[in-house]
Amino acid sequence: MKISFLIHNAYGIGGTITTTFNLAGALAERHDVEIVSALRHREHPNLVPDPRVRLRALVDLRKEADHPLHQRPARVFPPAEYRHHQYSELTDQRIGECLAALDADVVIGTRPGLNVHIARQAPQHVLRVGQEHLTLDNHSPRLRTALRRAYRRLDVITTVTEADAAAYRRQMWLPGVHVEALPNSVPDPALPPADSTAKVVIAAGRLVPVKRYDLLIEAFTRVAAVHPDWQLRIYGKGEEQPRLRELIERLGMWNNVFLMGAATPMEAEWAKGSIGAAASDFEPFGMTIVEAMRCGLPVVSTDCPYGPGEIIADGTDGRLVPVGDRDALAAALLDLVGDDERRSRMSRAALANARRFAPGPVVAQAERLLETAAAARSTGRTATPPQHRTQSALTGRGHAARDAAHAAAAGVLRSIRKGRR
Repeated sequence: MKISFLIHNAYGIGGTITTTFNLAGALAERHDVEIVSALRHREHPNLVPDPRVRLRALVDLRKEADHPLHQRPARVFPPAEYRHHQYSELTDQRIGECLAALDADVVIGTRPGLNVHIARQAPQHVLRVGQEHLTLDNHSPRLRTALRRAYRRLDVITTVTEADAAAYRRQMWLPGVHVEALPNSVPDPALPPADSTAKVVIAAGRLVPVKRYDLLIEAFTRVAAVHPDWQLRIYGKGEEQPRLRELIERLGMWNNVFLMGAATPMEAEWAKGSIGAAASDFEPFGMTIVEAMRCGLPVVSTDCPYGPGEIIADGTDGRLVPVGDRDALAAALLDLVGDDERRSRMSRAALANARRFAPGPVVAQAERLLETAAAARSTGRTATPPQHRTQSALTGRGHAARDAAHAAAAGVLRSIRKGRR
């Protein structure tokens, strides 16, 4: 199968870039995969894609930022989308040309505006998939209206949590569109897992207000008061760095809390800690939570919408505390810092439970999803989400129907490829 991902800017840093590179690399084990970056602003990407994955850009801002068409606002990319100011008639043109000439079986968009492009401009023979890395509730009413019109032309929409998938099914009315939760994946760690002995709590991500590193630092003052030999290390960069630096100094925490800057990859840093921490007000998924758990760290996190509660089993492989509750966050951290046996037990559970986010299970689900959608398209039916299937799907007849659908999908994709030769 030939698969094309369409991404905003593969040359930057961010969760969507990381997850796209991860999924593309895992799919490249068995498929022909490329990543198409709408924009490019530097020579080399910050993250290195799998060598089997091709990477190309459509608009090079180093050379084309002053292009006359780039001075005019985009017409296809929806105005209500957060990134609209970065798009233009030039990006409309280049993305449209790219999609019209697409030699792929599947095209996957990675943000709402690009999903609209795919819905409106991708050829009919291409399976059209729109990924949502934020949440429906995070989109403005104006954007939801635009998406409701465009998304009806997609074949599949994937969200990163089941809660968000349920919101799309409940609120958007997208007849004929298959909506399913497909979690982000994290590659298998190359280093041995943390051994729970380091006196270090680690947090990572963009230094922006919604991540609430200020709350985490304030909560950690209670930890340091009881356990002054413990440290909090925060990895990342962003607009909040000066304010966080001032907060650390004002609280006198310069010997316990450290702003470490960005680290890519983070695996070696996670392995130096014993506990992961996240204090966000909002987290569509929680990529850093999974990264930490895959390295053997139990994670203390706010139970914010939507991701943490679907990743962490409270009391088993981490702790969930109310959003914005500094005292509860401090108490949960102290609970693990002060109990070596509990921390070690949760570390083992985190390693085991986070395996469901390994590339293997996620890619298997993605392949099954694409096969099912292709089969549904070939017969004019709608692919039924797993949680909506009747009990007959668990019977032998249901399994036979599933196998037949998979075989039909494979035949459809083979026919598409044969027709192009």
